[in-house]
Amino acid sequence: MMVTSPSRSRNVMVVVDPTPQSAAALQYALSHALVEQDKLILFYIENPSSWKNALATFIRKSSNSSSSAPNSISEGAFGTDADFLDQMRRACEVAQPKINVKIEKTDMDGKDKASVILSKSKDLRIDLIIIGQKRSLSSAILGIKRQNGSLKGPKAIDKVDYLIENSPCSCVAVQKKGQNGGYVLNSKTHKNFWLLA
Repeated sequence: MMVTSPSRSRNVMVVVDPTPQSAAALQYALSHALVEQDKLILFYIENPSSWKNALATFIRKSSNSSSSAPNSISEGAFGTDADFLDQMRRACEVAQPKINVKIEKTDMDGKDKASVILSKSKDLRIDLIIIGQKRSLSSAILGIKRQNGSLKGPKAIDKVDYLIENSPCSCVAVQKKGQNGGYVLNSKTHKNFWLLA
């Protein structure tokens, strides 16, 4: 599921927060999805009560230059929202110096996260959404949870599955498998697609 070079610049949104799943999504974007003329938008939904309790990620600058930068995103801790966003931006600039990186922040305004992401992706004319996904063994085996047999809203199924099914643009959910195990990708057309690192 490697992305080929498009004929025009794309707007690629990576949904970020201080979690290992978000770091994996950014790693995948930097190493497999972005091409030189793309614009990368790091999209963060502010939720003051959640970041304090979330498992944080840490982005370290590699002692080497950009060649190992995509692999320099790993688990750790951040002090504030601004810290992890700035560190993510710096890691992007080291890994892909020719890509324009922008940070977009919004709050939930009483909406669910999936609806906020879809709304913002339409406003920004996003071509590709990349989001980290954490799936339990039971949800991976049983598949998408549905209410009354239909997909009616983000609460009926996992928010990532809802985004994949309802996004007007391409949406890829990323799970990192082990240190060098590669990625498991999910999209409308590919389910549990293994991409070796």
